[in-house]
Amino acid sequence: MAIEIRYPTHPEQLPHLDTAALRRLHLLEDLFKPGEARLVLSHVERMLIGGVLPTDGSVAIEAGPGKYTEVALDRREWGIVNIGGAGRVIVDGDVHPLRARDGLYVGMGATKLEFSSDSPQEPARYYLVSTPAHARYETVRIPVEKAMPKRLGGAATSNDRTIYQYVNPAICKSSQLLLGLTELEPGSVWNTMPCHRHNRRSEAYFYFGLAPEHRVFHFMGEPQETRHIVVANEQAVISPPWSIHTGVGTARYSFIWAMGGENQDYGDMAGVAPADMR
Repeated sequence: MAIEIRYPTHPEQLPHLDTAALRRLHLLEDLFKPGEARLVLSHVERMLIGGVLPTDGSVAIEAGPGKYTEVALDRREWGIVNIGGAGRVIVDGDVHPLRARDGLYVGMGATKLEFSSDSPQEPARYYLVSTPAHARYETVRIPVEKAMPKRLGGAATSNDRTIYQYVNPAICKSSQLLLGLTELEPGSVWNTMPCHRHNRRSEAYFYFGLAPEHRVFHFMGEPQETRHIVVANEQAVISPPWSIHTGVGTARYSFIWAMGGENQDYGDMAGVAPADMR
């Protein structure tokens, strides 16, 4: 299992980055490869972001002498969302079936995560985010029906959407991880608009549900110095705490957001009006 490392950026760097550098530092591509677990370690909040695509057999992330995964499992918690066919995640022998858009929170201290698909023809696709943890909380399966919905935006502003909160203090306890899924309504293409920043948390956006020919234009940077990254289906963007995060698509899409930091208050954010952006 290969683990790629990404280092943080400073807001003063952003104006000097060309497109290739901006993508290299902040865009995560090729998260899903058949029969593998692919992980990226971001030094922004030390978030682990990745994907698992089990096909004929199972794929495991487990602790072991000399393995980086020993550190990853020992002092970390995990948020998992299945965006593919039905499958199962086994956490230290306990089986958790996950259908499409079902989630799973795994508490600190697990020694083995095993991922499988019910059908190789329609494999599960597990998106993973992990943050460091200071306490162990119960592992909780979160069917999409039990996620906390919140309707925002409207058709007039092309941002009519429902936010489903999965890992949230009202759903299950966690050390610092917050995670959810946002689904846009037909005809809406803007997410998180008006946008915001939160200096006490960092965030990653994972876009999915896009046809191959469509793209999302993800905006980041300080409000007065914005840049954009063109994102394809099943790609993710790392957003530092100093950066806004919002996007607009050429078609409807969904995305999974995950945050790590010392503050779990979902509403603690500094809003940015569109008129104040440059």
